[in-house]
Amino acid sequence: MSRPEIDVDECIACGACVDACPMGVLEIEDEVATVVDEDSCIACAACLEECPNGAITDIVEDE
Repeated sequence: MSRPEIDVDECIACGACVDACPMGVLEIEDEVATVVDEDSCIACAACLEECPNGAITDIVEDE
């Protein structure tokens, strides 16, 4: 299972990552991007590349 690692202190809740994610894994909740569906993440890193603030730091592979 994969998921984006989000630095909540850097996230500005702009929604760029939400728009970029082809699987709908991310949503903006309480002024920060949140992973809502880890099972659907395909580790494409589209969210990481689109984040203008560098708040998504890695795509983590859970075991």
